[in-house]
Amino acid sequence: MKSILEKAKAESRFTLSFEYFPTKDDSANQSLFDTFDQLNQLSPDFVSVTYGAGGSNRERSLAVLDHMSRVIPTIGHLTCVGASRQSTTEMVQRFEQAGVAAILALRGDPPKDNPAALAQGEIKTALELVELAQSLSKLDVGVATFPEVHPESVDLAHDLKVLALKASAGASFAITQLFFSVDMYTNLVDQARAAGLEMPIVPGLLPISNAKQVLRMAAMSGAAVPTELVARLDSANEEESRKIGMDHSIAFGRQLLAAGAPGLHIFTLNQSDAAREVALGVGLA
Repeated sequence: MKSILEKAKAESRFTLSFEYFPTKDDSANQSLFDTFDQLNQLSPDFVSVTYGAGGSNRERSLAVLDHMSRVIPTIGHLTCVGASRQSTTEMVQRFEQAGVAAILALRGDPPKDNPAALAQGEIKTALELVELAQSLSKLDVGVATFPEVHPESVDLAHDLKVLALKASAGASFAITQLFFSVDMYTNLVDQARAAGLEMPIVPGLLPISNAKQVLRMAAMSGAAVPTELVARLDSANEEESRKIGMDHSIAFGRQLLAAGAPGLHIFTLNQSDAAREVALGVGLA
């Protein structure tokens, strides 16, 4: 992953990448792989696959990783939730067997049916996960960043101290969580650089093709959606709402690239149409 991002920078071009999640049942697998095939026609640089901790969808995540990594450099997400050193060691070994390009080390959130899962795990923080992954494997390790500050952090300065510790432990790139403000991204990057952190920080972008769904996800993650955009979406019918949302998403993507982002990591929600529309609209495909 580090070499992919460095090569794109040396060639003065942006990267394009997509995030997928493992399906809940076998019947949905074909739809996921159809989406994957359709978006691969855009020649993305890499993809990532989310991970269900505590076994909630671990095996399905591994199956998706195995399928995708045969085709394109693939990042496997790994979380601390319910994790022991032994289970994490086994997962890293299986990632290697699947041929993944990198690991995205995340603390993660406990499932709704087991809110104590994080406390029950042997590994408590993403920093510990980075350190363990680095001790077990030569795979590149990435981490998450929060343009709006981590929900449990006191401020961005604290977040950057943690990010610096992760970098010292071996993390070589970062992908942001959901956010909707270019200024938040540029502030994060500027402060990271001022703190001596040079790792690429790739913004994650969620296309607003289904306003109700995106607003619900934003509320759950604590991401602030511009009030003017919310007002326009609320006053529009479904067709108008999609156009408003997608126009905003494309403009947002263009602004991020113009602001110096190394590329865009598009959250697909396992659907190809909106992700394709954004990739084409910002000029990455």
